[in-house]
Amino acid sequence: MNNNRSLILRRAFTISTFIVLGALFYFRAIQNYLRQDYTNSNFFFFWLSGRMINLGQNPYDPVQWLAGHAAFGATWIPNKIFPYPLPLAFFMTPLGLLPLGQSYIAWQIVSQIMIFLLFFGPVFLTLQIGSIGPLALGAVLLSILSLEKKRSFLAGAVLALTILKPPQGITILALAGIWFLARRDWKAILGLGLGGIFLLLLGIARDPLWLVKFRAASQAVLERTLGIHSNIYSFAYLACGQDLSCMWIFGTLGTLLVLGLGGIYLWRSKERLTPWEAFNIILPLGFVSTIYLWSYDQLLYVIPITWITAKLIERTKSYIPAFIFLIVLDLFSFAALLVQANTRKDLFSIATTILTLGMCLLLMHWKAQPEPSMPTA
Repeated sequence: MNNNRSLILRRAFTISTFIVLGALFYFRAIQNYLRQDYTNSNFFFFWLSGRMINLGQNPYDPVQWLAGHAAFGATWIPNKIFPYPLPLAFFMTPLGLLPLGQSYIAWQIVSQIMIFLLFFGPVFLTLQIGSIGPLALGAVLLSILSLEKKRSFLAGAVLALTILKPPQGITILALAGIWFLARRDWKAILGLGLGGIFLLLLGIARDPLWLVKFRAASQAVLERTLGIHSNIYSFAYLACGQDLSCMWIFGTLGTLLVLGLGGIYLWRSKERLTPWEAFNIILPLGFVSTIYLWSYDQLLYVIPITWITAKLIERTKSYIPAFIFLIVLDLFSFAALLVQANTRKDLFSIATTILTLGMCLLLMHWKAQPEPSMPTA
């Protein structure tokens, strides 16, 4: 009798929790829906690309792309075509099945699975503008979990999805590839290769020249955003007095140095690092070494942040250090948001990268204190 009552109470508590969380998610989504100009945002690009695929159109056709903007009253048109790899548009087709407003609300609700980190700056920005950060986060997390379960092929194939945002995916895949090679994990490498080929062919099926067109669109984005990101190339651009030749030389040297040091560390630590620990190194190094990424792309830092928090509690036997770390992290991330709002430059987000990477390295090399031995009689 008591067992049945306990089971009923647990189920009632679970259902109540889901109802409360669902209400919170919906309320937040409605607030963003009412306050945000989602028609003139990155989200509109994703929705429009999915809708065009559903209608048999080509997001890489400038005429059709601009006509789509005009049809829905979008006035922010920074690119003449879909500014992401064409295969990504196929993954956006579920969004395109819904009207624009309903699709935005649905995207908001799905994104809020990260509600427990709602006040981490990149999560806040992700919810506001509707970026594809949750897709990349899900791909990396599923890859880590697959590696832990010895499903290397699946891990590699899923990780290949990060290339759907090339500035983010290229450096992540380069460092992950080094680690896979060091471990001689041929199944993971095969999964990476086949996953990449599948995405390539998916785009070619709609537009055989999509790679050429995407390269031109990426170049336009790079020229528009030089010197505003928190990565090596941006700092090199500013240090060189905005001289492009100087930026490419010293930015590339700096990037190769960081990737090289990261690759050496991953290679030498191949036997010691768990999949989660390896990606704790790969993600921040990949972010700082790329051509351009926005602060909301630091959403992937949820992975090392979760690991840091758990390790601090485990090592110190207290929640206080973990709480302090999260408070400091939030202060850094919101300071970066304030700096970006006032200067239009996202340079201070480098502090979040340094803090996250530094804490990961510290905890990896901080040996836990042995338990005191019991005195013998």
